[in-house]
Amino acid sequence: MTKPPLVILLAQPRGFCAGVERAINIVEAALKRHGRPVYVRHEIVHNRFVVESLEAKGAVFVDELDDVPADRPVVFSAHGVPKSVVEAARNRDMFYLDATCPLVSKVHHEAQHHALNGRQIILIGHAGHPEVVGTMGQVEAGRVLLVENTADAEAVAPDDPTKLAYITQTTLSVDDASAITAVLRRRFPHLMGPKNEDICYATTNRQNAVKAIASQCDAMLVVGAYNSSNSRRLVEVAQSAGCPNAALVSRVTDIDWSTLDGVSRLGLTAGASAPEILVQEVIDACGERYRVTLEQVSVTEETVVFNLPASLVDA
Repeated sequence: MTKPPLVILLAQPRGFCAGVERAINIVEAALKRHGRPVYVRHEIVHNRFVVESLEAKGAVFVDELDDVPADRPVVFSAHGVPKSVVEAARNRDMFYLDATCPLVSKVHHEAQHHALNGRQIILIGHAGHPEVVGTMGQVEAGRVLLVENTADAEAVAPDDPTKLAYITQTTLSVDDASAITAVLRRRFPHLMGPKNEDICYATTNRQNAVKAIASQCDAMLVVGAYNSSNSRRLVEVAQSAGCPNAALVSRVTDIDWSTLDGVSRLGLTAGASAPEILVQEVIDACGERYRVTLEQVSVTEETVVFNLPASLVDA
């Protein structure tokens, strides 16, 4: 039987960002320097393929520091941790490596700066996400008010609207964050914001790449973990930009091929914590079912690189 034709529009940029690459490299360099095992508090990034690959090399992922022997290195995930976790590690004289993405650390510094200057902080983000937990944990309890959507923005009640600032989670939908910020600025004329946008370059670029192809696609697949905020946002962006048939898949085995019946143009991208090998799996599986033509659509080239901690550079 002749295979039907399928054009795959590959969004570029897609997949790993500089912060994710740095975090993974920190774990691998720590294993090289210190040997097995190296412990990692929480998933280093939100991707099971990455986690399992590091486990095979000798990484041990734990929920809390209590699960880590005091004589072994521990790595903090790319999402960042509350100050209390760092303090607990120091109190136990643990050797720790901080793999927090530098762009998340930027938001942490903003929160600390606002707190030192007596401002209450509105954090635009998703409740329970590790990055949000880590950011809220940079200042004393009650200093941060969490806002998740425009309804929250309309209802939030700061103690003193004249001493108020906002920061954002780095992996939000750019459009959603703009809508929330607009409400906050309307309600609070004295609201201070970041000098430079908190939503990271990689999140913005991947969303722009999806917008560039969404209206040209009959369907779109986003490769990424179901607990990955930036991956889930890519699905939402695709749907709002003209491709309602958009789905998140962690691996090729998650694809419901029936949703691609009659599709002749398929958009394909990956969240910032998804490796390119998983994208290639999807392309290969499509090749078994269709006569595939690949077209890469690039909106920008990324050149950002984040250095390893000095203690691991020669590893």
